[in-house]
Amino acid sequence: MEILQAIILGIIQGLTEFLPISSTAHLTIAGKIMGMIDPLNPEHWTAFIAVIQLGTLIAVFAYFIKDVYKIIIAFFSDVWRRISGNASQTFSNDAKMGWLIIIGTVPVGLIGIAFKKIIEGTLTKNLYVIAGSMIVLAILLFVAEVIGKRKRELEQITVWDSLIIGFAEALALIPGSSRSGTTITGGLFVGLTRETAAKFSFLLSLPAVLASGLLELKESVKEIPHAPTDTVQLIIATVVSGIVGYISIWFLLNYLKKHSTGIFIIYRVVIGVLILILLSTQVITN
Repeated sequence: MEILQAIILGIIQGLTEFLPISSTAHLTIAGKIMGMIDPLNPEHWTAFIAVIQLGTLIAVFAYFIKDVYKIIIAFFSDVWRRISGNASQTFSNDAKMGWLIIIGTVPVGLIGIAFKKIIEGTLTKNLYVIAGSMIVLAILLFVAEVIGKRKRELEQITVWDSLIIGFAEALALIPGSSRSGTTITGGLFVGLTRETAAKFSFLLSLPAVLASGLLELKESVKEIPHAPTDTVQLIIATVVSGIVGYISIWFLLNYLKKHSTGIFIIYRVVIGVLILILLSTQVITN
């Protein structure tokens, strides 16, 4: 891999991890175009993605550092009060958010562990699956935009809402769905404002992406030497993904204050159809 290719892949990861357009889809397409995915050893590509994904994880921590700090302090303070026998005290909003994030992470954790082998295998690189997911999620996001009330804020999220969004997050295990796309869709379905749905999506990503990223990194260490890059390019791609990811978070939160997700719906359909056309004309192979 050349340094320019590492930068391009880092930019793709940073842009698509947080916009509801699927990082897996775009990275897989780019990897296939660049001839970097070995169909006989797909785990090599998975190892590469696992590492550069940590860059975007750091971007979330950096952007929401104040929120994360308050949530962690409030959560453990709440746990300590209950251990000390002061359970009668009500949750603060920050402590409540900590519990909601944990509850919302349970579905993707259980489903991810149950289908780990499938997720890590060739299915995640199957362009037919990716194209179908791009289109189907676009339809679901459109429906959520139409029927969603879009009135509720972060403080109004309930345990039930968190579970629904958590199960929506689990759909992102299907390649091409997009973790931010599925969780924002779930948030809109339960009546959250677009900006609130996006912010909760980002906060909810922290434990899930951290756990899966570290697990993949730990188990993929032996694959990294065989990944389509060397250490320098790997570091460059990771750093670039973090910087671009931070900008993407800022952009999406501000964009959704005044706009719908319509542009992303259209984009997903166009890319999904384009992938199918490229496959049918043998421009790219599955």
